[in-house]
Amino acid sequence: MSGLKKYIIIGSLLIVGYLVAQYFKPKPTDWTPTYLSDDKIPFGSYLLRHQLNDIFPNTKVKTIQSSIYKSLKEIPAGKSNYFIISSSIKIDDLDYQEMVKYMKKGNHIFLAAYNVQGVLLDKLKLNIVSDFNFQNKRKYPINFVNPSLRREYDYYFDKGISEQYFFNVDTARAIVLGTKQNKMANFVQYKFGKGALYVMPNPQLLTNYSLLKDDGADYAAKALSYLPKTETLIWNEHFTRTNSADKSILRVLFKYHQLRWAYYIALFGLVTFILFEIKRRQRIIPVIDRLKNTSVEFVQVVGKVYYEQRNNRDIAEKKVVYLLEYIRTKYRLKTINLDEEFKAALVKISSATEETIEELLSAISILKEGQMVRDDQLIRLNKIIEKFYKQDQ
Repeated sequence: MSGLKKYIIIGSLLIVGYLVAQYFKPKPTDWTPTYLSDDKIPFGSYLLRHQLNDIFPNTKVKTIQSSIYKSLKEIPAGKSNYFIISSSIKIDDLDYQEMVKYMKKGNHIFLAAYNVQGVLLDKLKLNIVSDFNFQNKRKYPINFVNPSLRREYDYYFDKGISEQYFFNVDTARAIVLGTKQNKMANFVQYKFGKGALYVMPNPQLLTNYSLLKDDGADYAAKALSYLPKTETLIWNEHFTRTNSADKSILRVLFKYHQLRWAYYIALFGLVTFILFEIKRRQRIIPVIDRLKNTSVEFVQVVGKVYYEQRNNRDIAEKKVVYLLEYIRTKYRLKTINLDEEFKAALVKISSATEETIEELLSAISILKEGQMVRDDQLIRLNKIIEKFYKQDQ
């Protein structure tokens, strides 16, 4: 066997062995919080979905994926419970209005989410905060308030799944059902007519990871026991698995009455415009005159105005102002006092001669002392300034 074939066979065996090892190696645990009812990963809710019948016997569990507004509109008559578990929930005004109508009829809603967006928290005057720990090593004690549900020893959970709680709960409206560290509310109830709304800021307490432990299963069963026994429990996965029917780009326009009519008016206006403009028109090509250089005329006009006014002092002061601005910009010198110190500094850093600078400062000094500036004085000042500019190049 030649050396090349030997290396090829050994290399092929190593590659095959590596691929076999990669294929049969244990898959890493997926800690993604999906909260889906058919996910068996730690933060899925497969166990909760299949244990609801143990918690609510004779109750039909119906899984939907439509929005809150749409699903509550389509709920058939009869008592039911409405359940949502997700990382984030967004509730707008229409959703909230339907939720209130639904609960006032004697139905109950259970929401479990880390992040609640929209109008709900403002309506309930709630604020969710978290004792976030990057390493998730600390376990926070949680328990129920009701003596019949409260356990002698607190519940402890790792992975930071009980960190969040409600800040500044309005106890005039809310009933605190559970607490964190015996002082911070982490499970509240709001009464709406004959029904109620239950809000929990730690949805991972209801996931597979928690339910596989005795403490987790006991806590979830007690938390959900606040929901009364009904014919139907509606599990809405709209926020974890968006319904394909809701992915239309026009869903927001048709959801709100004002936007829907704005869309119809815009569509009608577009059709009308097309009908009126369908006939091809030839655009008139305008005649554009050649651009003229009016710089010379402008200078002549400005010069004529100054010449007619004969205001030599104004011209002289402007030239001095421009000169001092030039010195400040180029040499970073202060021009407030044109004294001997300023003169020495200007002679040192500029390219102009000392004689020119002396003559320039003398002319400026004479200009400040006098009231009128004669033509010969203005001409002399102009020559000195031009001489300074030329030497300073």
